[in-house]
Amino acid sequence: MWWRAPTVVLICGAVILTLNMGIRQGFGLFLPPMTADLAWSTAAFSFATGLGVLVSGIAQPPAGMLADRFGAGRVLFYGGLLYAAGVALMAVSFEPWQFALTAGVMTGIAGAATGFPIVLSIVARVMPAEKRSLWLGIVSAGGSFGQMVIPVSAQLMIGGLGWATALILLGALAGVICFLVMPLAAAAPAPSGQARAGGQSLGAALKEASGHPGFWLMNAGFFVCGFHVSFIATHFPKYLVTCNLTTDLGAMTLAVIGGFNIVGTLLAGALGGRYRKKYLLSLLYGLRSLLIVVFLVLPISEWTVLGFGAIMGLLWLGTVPLTSGLVSQVFGPQYLASLFGIVLMSHQIGGFLGAFLSGWLFDLTGGYDGAWGIAIGLGVFAALIHLPIRDVAIARPAAQPA
Repeated sequence: MWWRAPTVVLICGAVILTLNMGIRQGFGLFLPPMTADLAWSTAAFSFATGLGVLVSGIAQPPAGMLADRFGAGRVLFYGGLLYAAGVALMAVSFEPWQFALTAGVMTGIAGAATGFPIVLSIVARVMPAEKRSLWLGIVSAGGSFGQMVIPVSAQLMIGGLGWATALILLGALAGVICFLVMPLAAAAPAPSGQARAGGQSLGAALKEASGHPGFWLMNAGFFVCGFHVSFIATHFPKYLVTCNLTTDLGAMTLAVIGGFNIVGTLLAGALGGRYRKKYLLSLLYGLRSLLIVVFLVLPISEWTVLGFGAIMGLLWLGTVPLTSGLVSQVFGPQYLASLFGIVLMSHQIGGFLGAFLSGWLFDLTGGYDGAWGIAIGLGVFAALIHLPIRDVAIARPAAQPA
């Protein structure tokens, strides 16, 4: 049937990631109005949004394993329901602990259930190896499109309708995920907790990966990506306010990042099919640190801010097709949802620190200099640790006939 076609799977997967990433990337726009209206500290808001990133990370491996065992369709459907409820209930979270429950725990679990590992694992299985890197880049670009469109829409809703109504509408938008599940569920292989004919068991795959040094270097590198993305998405609008610029410019910059990230993610996916992914990742992280240094040295203006957003967008989520492609290249696509889920957990732990630690440092020092310095150092670290990764496919003994 037409909805089983790989192109339909690609489109629906990209839209799911558009909603998953776009809605969460807009949370930082709610920081100024909510902290002002509810008399919260920046750290209280940052803790809740950072907790969402952390919970999403912790939930990534279980979500991937549930998808591998019981089917990706079920996990995506219930994740979409939980995402819609969590975002909508943020509108009636008038205490920090309530906000931590909705923006943190609920959307965190939902983000894991509707995120990159599950969607990309299905795409990786339906595409031949020679096209896999490019298609992973195309689907990953869906998250970029969401960041381009949804934060600007959220800012317009906040200004016109108020932050509470904006959250309810974003919750309804998250519920659309539930209607996009069928093509991906049909494309996913039959769920099984046991080894498939001639293949590995999930336990054997996890043991194999845990003994591979490169797997842990991938985890460390993706931790850095999470710190960068979460710090900028959560705090960049407020950073601009401290520089006597507007939150509207912050929303526009996040949209510019999302728009240019579509190009960057597609380019990363295409280049990953031609060049060694570990070297591309080293280059990407190194360029991020260089960009931040240049941005902080230049006099700040609308043009330098938008220029920063454009270049950072090119470097933003290109890590996703490259890192997921590297995991698939070394370990195979069979358990990509589980293995990339573990790597993404590291990304989300970095994201929690990027959101919370940056807010804590702001309350402590009155500025973001410390957070920018950490971001620069981590970028250099990530550029170096990808170089020694052994990026050849693991040779496994052929299965013996019964």
